[in-house]
Amino acid sequence: MTPPGQGLPGLAVRRPMMAAVLNLLIVIAGLAAILGVEVRELPDVDRPIVSVRATLPGAAPETIDAEVTSIIEGAVATVSGVKEIRSSSEENSARMRIEFNPGVDLDTAASDVREAVSRVTRELPDRTENLFVTKADDQGQSVLTVAVISDAYSEEELSRIVENDIMPEFLAIDGVATVQQFGTRERQMRVLVDPLRLNRFGLTIADVANALREAPFDVPVGSFRSDSQELIVRAEATAATPELIKDIYIQGNTKVGDVAEAVLGPADADNFLRMNGEPIIGLGIIRQASSNTIQISDAAKEKLRQLNRRFDDIELRVTSDEAVFIEKSVEEVLTSLAITVLIVVITIWVFLGSMKATIIPAVAIPVSLIGTVAGIWLLGFSINLLTLLALVLATGLIVDDAIVVLENIQRRQSEGIRRRAAAVLGTQQVFFAVIATTAVLVAVFVPISFLPSTTGRLFREFGFVLSVAVLISSFVALTLAPAIASKFRFIPRDPAERKDSWLEKRGRSIANAYGVALSACLAHPIVVGLVCLGAAGAAGLLYTSVPQELVPPEDRGVVEVFATGPDGVGLAFMEQEADEIEQILQPYVENGTIESLFTIVGRYDPNRVGVTAWLAPWEERTLSQEDIISQLQGPMSEIPGSRVSVFGRSSLSSRGGGRGGGLQIALTGSDYSEIYAVARELSSAIEDSEILSNPEISYQPTQPQLSIQVDRRRAADLNVPLDELSVTLRAMVDGEDLIDLNVNDQAIPIILESETGTIRDPGDLQNLYVRSDSGGLVPISTLTTIREEGVAAELDRTEQRRAIEVEMDTTPGLPLADAIAEIERLTDEILPPGFGMILQGEAATLEESNQDLLLTYGFAFVIVFLVLVAQFESLTSPVVILLSVPFALAAAIYALFLTGTSLNIYSQIGLIMLIGLMAKNGILLVEFADQLRGMGRSVRDAVFEAATIRLRAIAMTLISTVLGAVPLIVSSGAGAEARNSIGWVVFGGLGIAALFTLFLTPVIYLGIAQLSKARTVETRALEDELEEARSKTSSQPAE
Repeated sequence: MTPPGQGLPGLAVRRPMMAAVLNLLIVIAGLAAILGVEVRELPDVDRPIVSVRATLPGAAPETIDAEVTSIIEGAVATVSGVKEIRSSSEENSARMRIEFNPGVDLDTAASDVREAVSRVTRELPDRTENLFVTKADDQGQSVLTVAVISDAYSEEELSRIVENDIMPEFLAIDGVATVQQFGTRERQMRVLVDPLRLNRFGLTIADVANALREAPFDVPVGSFRSDSQELIVRAEATAATPELIKDIYIQGNTKVGDVAEAVLGPADADNFLRMNGEPIIGLGIIRQASSNTIQISDAAKEKLRQLNRRFDDIELRVTSDEAVFIEKSVEEVLTSLAITVLIVVITIWVFLGSMKATIIPAVAIPVSLIGTVAGIWLLGFSINLLTLLALVLATGLIVDDAIVVLENIQRRQSEGIRRRAAAVLGTQQVFFAVIATTAVLVAVFVPISFLPSTTGRLFREFGFVLSVAVLISSFVALTLAPAIASKFRFIPRDPAERKDSWLEKRGRSIANAYGVALSACLAHPIVVGLVCLGAAGAAGLLYTSVPQELVPPEDRGVVEVFATGPDGVGLAFMEQEADEIEQILQPYVENGTIESLFTIVGRYDPNRVGVTAWLAPWEERTLSQEDIISQLQGPMSEIPGSRVSVFGRSSLSSRGGGRGGGLQIALTGSDYSEIYAVARELSSAIEDSEILSNPEISYQPTQPQLSIQVDRRRAADLNVPLDELSVTLRAMVDGEDLIDLNVNDQAIPIILESETGTIRDPGDLQNLYVRSDSGGLVPISTLTTIREEGVAAELDRTEQRRAIEVEMDTTPGLPLADAIAEIERLTDEILPPGFGMILQGEAATLEESNQDLLLTYGFAFVIVFLVLVAQFESLTSPVVILLSVPFALAAAIYALFLTGTSLNIYSQIGLIMLIGLMAKNGILLVEFADQLRGMGRSVRDAVFEAATIRLRAIAMTLISTVLGAVPLIVSSGAGAEARNSIGWVVFGGLGIAALFTLFLTPVIYLGIAQLSKARTVETRALEDELEEARSKTSSQPAE
């Protein structure tokens, strides 16, 4: 045992200025860190995602799947660290989303993928183009959307300015992966061929195509050199205007202008954008994984201001900004933090009844909180919702150490000891308890930080921040608290001068009542044990009915509407669907609930519409996001011709494409048609389900297709090359991109297509001619037959297996775990052998996090036990403390059940905190009882005295922590759902757990502590033996 006056408390009392300076240095470090630490929504838990895209013009989905997707996928699968590959093959293009294991460096992953793709580039068809690898989910949510509005420019001119002047500015921002364009139309040189005029001149489409490929003629010839100068020579005959294109000779005296028209104009729209019904051009800024949303948003807004100053006739306007929600949430948490600090200080003042005594915790809180920011910066963490919540919850913990020290100093002063001695002796008496509780809290929070999954990486910052806060607070409590306490007299030394306040009288009567109740409990330990076990058992049964989900439904101020029309429909049909969606949303716009509507017709595919409705700020509307979604689901599902989903996004939603929200699964098998049959069966089962609805199957063999069957034998007999056929058909059906012209530093493609109205049905195709190798003209009708059939517009793969994705809506407010249980039940009933079901998105994350959390609780218990054994040098005391912990979890389950809160990531953080807090209260009681046993008290007397003397300290720490959670419960606005979840667990759980601490822990101690000797017995035995050894050596004469 440390001799009185020695150790840290003695040093702090002897040298108070040094103690003050050390604490001041902690504050200065924290204030310096505030300037350098970054702010974001959540810890950096982005999984490294790399996207690969490839285009094969004119190719059907089956061709893309077989010749492009499967080859690239095979190459990418060899890259180390790949967790999941999802790909889809559509007409003309292949898309692939490669997700890596958490912790893989994104730059390394992207370069490995590029290397793997480049190895197989030669195996891809020759016409494969635009093979891109990007460091982001290509179809991810944009963190910022910008509307480009102008009356002064035509659509194509505005598109050119956006492409050349505006997009590069945004792409240059650090952390931006890509910028999506909506509503832009590039310029094209369109050559419109009239098949009748071709026939008259005896020419074919291939003849025109060959001539047009010579349009850009710009040849560097070399240079003339003499002794004194050098002259560059360049041969040029580029046809860069429609007139020059028409002047190109095809054969003999026949020019392009004789058989075709040339027009320089905008390309056909493949999507367009409306804001509040007005057509605009839109840009979506997609961030790289691991980048900071707030920094990107600030940089983009600065660029926006520069661009608005630069262009007089163009207005750029931010239409949505993810950073607004994050900044608002951070503000709300900071408000909660300020209120919490105030509540805690008032609680202490009320309890101690002395303004002087309240100074100590009032100083300890800011020192510890500001010092923790220095810890956040040193560990490379950020200020985010979780680290701020850790600070709010730490406020109660930080003050606990100061309360324990202060309460004991005050008690020693009341025994008539002088203030300096009371400060040293009071602190030394609880020195071990403060160190033990700090070690236990750190032992609970640090293991959480090493979980491998998303959950572990989320909790990492939370756990470390709490640990740092608790470590700093224990240092403050053991240095600053005794130093300040030694300067004040809280209680007059003369008992005659002491006056009991009203609160102290009440407190004494409560303490007396507690003493009576505790005596009764200690007299009937078996009854108390059975009652508590019954309560814990009931909580275990309730656990199954507590809803489980990944995150609570959040009000992010955004409602998304996603509509999918039948395969094969065009933009005109989907625009009508968009009108109907906007009509349903119009009343909300008029009453101010919705601020703006952002509609993309042709989102990802021509038959899809995405509408993003930005809601008014939280304080300006009465309806929550969830309310609006449930009101809209009915009317939206009645829109004929499309399948419409309404949903909101959560902070952890896998920012993948698709319609988000709801539940997503992939069915895997070996053959698309067989998987489709199973998916249809599952779809009808979902329709009959009470909690799942509106299933959407990604594979629909309903895309109408004209299959032109070429007779190879016939073509060989007539000497017709198949290349000739392919150019003719491609040009006449969809237009053939031949070559790019360079006009004013801009690449403009030459598109060869049929004149409007000349090819109206399949029969017109058969009237075209192709040239044989011998020079004769052969009608296509002699080589081909035409058949109509239905095919799938999109073919998906997951984990290199053929897959069909099924998305469905869930009842608003339904816990995700219930939806997962339902879909697993249905797939177990329906799926035949050889087929698999893979959960995707949030569902997959939830499954993963649930497994990890069991591990976490196990680790937390084992580590706490080991730390306690090392500190108490006994097995019985740690067992007493740990046996009381499960009852705290039972108390939390009651709190969740009674308040209707779900078991989500945030409430689980609260549960882990409870383990630490319950252990902490147990230590305060058990450690003091051990001290009293060492003084010779019996087990029963020791535990009774410890419980009654420690009552005020335990009650103060409990009440300050419980009331510290109140601002979290009552908070509203951005991100309030997360705060409410933690708040209820801490408030309700600790509130109910207080009963277990005050009554059950002494009963457990009474039963178990008798099995071992007091800790001081060993120490005394050692001292006696050492004394004996000393006396023996001193009595022997020196040689």
